Amino acid sequence: MAKIFKALSNPNRLELYLKIAKAHEASFETGCECFVTDLIDSLNIGAPTISHHIKELSNADLIFTEKRGKFLICRVNEKLVAEVSKLLALQNTPE
Repeated sequence: MAKIFKALSNPNRLELYLKIAKAHEASFETGCECFVTDLIDSLNIGAPTISHHIKELSNADLIFTEKRGKFLICRVNEKLVAEVSKLLALQNTPE
């Protein structure tokens, strides 16, 4: 858990993760995927910095990345999100 929260503690990384999650959610409706080139265009952050943040999110198992030709695609790790949600829900239950 500490690794996950540490990865999301950086404001730019959190914004990047939320954009990936939003694109992932929209992909169920439109069939589109989250290309890193789209993220670079939508954020006011340079490509090397985004690459670093993607690596940190991937190291924390928050996202999966996949190369398609010269493009990099990011996907949310839904299993981890469910586990974290379940753990946080346990923290909020009254005793």
